Amino acid sequence: MVRATELIDRAREATGLDNFGDDGFREGLERLVASANAEARLNSTGEAAFAGQALLVLSQRLQIEDWYARHPEIDEQVIVQPLMVLGLPRTGSSALHCLLAEDPDVRVLRNWEGMFPCPPPETATKDSDPRIAVMEGIMVQRDIQTPRMRQMLPSTATSPSEDQLLMAQDFKSQMFQAGFHIPSYVEWFHHEADLVPTFHHVKRVLKLLQWRCPPNRWRLKTPTYAMFIGALDTVFPDARYCMTHRDVASVVPSAADLYFEMSKPNTDALDKSWLGQVNLESAELGMRRMIAFREAGNEHRFFDIHFALFQKDPFPVLERLYAFLGEELSAEARARMQAWRDDTPRGKHGAHEYDPADFGLHKGAIREQFRFYAERFAVAAGAG
Repeated sequence: MVRATELIDRAREATGLDNFGDDGFREGLERLVASANAEARLNSTGEAAFAGQALLVLSQRLQIEDWYARHPEIDEQVIVQPLMVLGLPRTGSSALHCLLAEDPDVRVLRNWEGMFPCPPPETATKDSDPRIAVMEGIMVQRDIQTPRMRQMLPSTATSPSEDQLLMAQDFKSQMFQAGFHIPSYVEWFHHEADLVPTFHHVKRVLKLLQWRCPPNRWRLKTPTYAMFIGALDTVFPDARYCMTHRDVASVVPSAADLYFEMSKPNTDALDKSWLGQVNLESAELGMRRMIAFREAGNEHRFFDIHFALFQKDPFPVLERLYAFLGEELSAEARARMQAWRDDTPRGKHGAHEYDPADFGLHKGAIREQFRFYAERFAVAAGAG
């Protein structure tokens, strides 16, 4: 059994630092630890993984606050009109994010930066930083432990990353439910947690990362955004949004299988039915909250992308997206995007195969549950 106070003490000892900044993170940490102790049924690997994950984000938080304490001018950085990609998971949003990241005039959160935000990157060494090689080694170990991850989420140390790790530094992130059976934490996270401080923390980290390594035209992506769109809008009131769409009957089982691959090393009593249900609930909450937000006067801030059309040929879609943003898709950006697409064909590491029934899911029932979404966005059954 792990204790929140023990994790805090260990992070302080490991870093030699003491200041975590705002204390709001403690509620999420305490709820997460309590849920893991009572419900996660961790094996020895899972116990080490859970403690390691918590220590990682606590240590990152300490390091970030230390950089701000020594360089208060970082807070003068501005984040202007970020583009937030916020479709459901498994809707092509990762491929879109990777293509957008190939534009040399925009900024994304790279995998290695999410894992090692401090010291903040510098332009001169952003492609040769030794942390890139360290991250590559971590990803090799990930592929050994969970080999099917390469089929689901092919990526490298320099690929764009979701900001789940940054949100986890405030202990409000879907990252935790992807690896551990923590239903009481998820219930709190979905229905009670205040994500405004979390997104303020994310913004704080983005300022740190762009401080010595511009540009500052951010392209960010996390499915969690949809669930907490009101809090996100409070912190990023000038954000524009790109929403990816796909038949939810394909989305939810695929996401459940991703959770299965991530969580199976951590327990000998895996509840696959819960993985299906937690993804159903997350998806429905996100879509209902997103639609309500759009219909409350924010429709003009959204650009929609349908999975099948984007997979067939992304460039007409990207051209329209850039026009929506009032920006130009340069020849260099287009060439780099094409090179990435040629090098990363769909199914490069094999087909992602799964059976929805393994997770207590049935495509017909999912389509009926999400009829409100499919009709709202003209998403055809079987699309993707």
